[in-house]
Amino acid sequence: MKLTLTTSGLLDPRKLSAWSAQRRRAIHAAVAKGMAVGGREVREAARAQMRSAFQVRRASFVSSMQTKVFDRKPERLPALWVGSRIPWLGIHTHGGTVAGHMLIPLLPGRIGPKRFRQVIDGLMRSGNAFFVEKDGRVLLMAENLQENAAQLNRFKRAERQRSGVKRLQRGQEIPIAVLVRRVDLKRRFDLAAGVQGALPALARAIEQELGRV
Repeated sequence: MKLTLTTSGLLDPRKLSAWSAQRRRAIHAAVAKGMAVGGREVREAARAQMRSAFQVRRASFVSSMQTKVFDRKPERLPALWVGSRIPWLGIHTHGGTVAGHMLIPLLPGRIGPKRFRQVIDGLMRSGNAFFVEKDGRVLLMAENLQENAAQLNRFKRAERQRSGVKRLQRGQEIPIAVLVRRVDLKRRFDLAAGVQGALPALARAIEQELGRV
């Protein structure tokens, strides 16, 4: 995300160029320091927005949201970057469509992509994975076999909850996932709103550092 602040006074490019090189360097350094200090509040505001938008299970998810000051170009004023290293987070800020053949786990809760891949890989290696068409949907199924107990535990529990039975029969077919060709995602993470609320604090931090120049 790119933030743009109105530049005036010392920061007006027309006035900035009139200062001596030493003075310009001092102003540049002050803006960078102010962004670094005020950026912490921007970062926390963005993280608060993440907690509000998602069901957070891992602290590392929220802590992936960071701020960074870019100030290596002396001819340009510093810039503050706000973002996360998680690649799929961006689509939740504006919504969109993910296309392709995808397996959606049939579980009431979340399963991580790595663990889900392990489940599918284990079932396929043992030959206990097959597709069926039911009610217009293509489902990946597996039989309730002892050799796949580790992969099937969560899916067996989900099937017991769906069917209302206490015990599944040996060899019974268990739904694992549904095959889809596209997923439409609505916007759920308003990063801009969270960051904009922290901009006054960012501006104050920059002004404070400029006051020392």
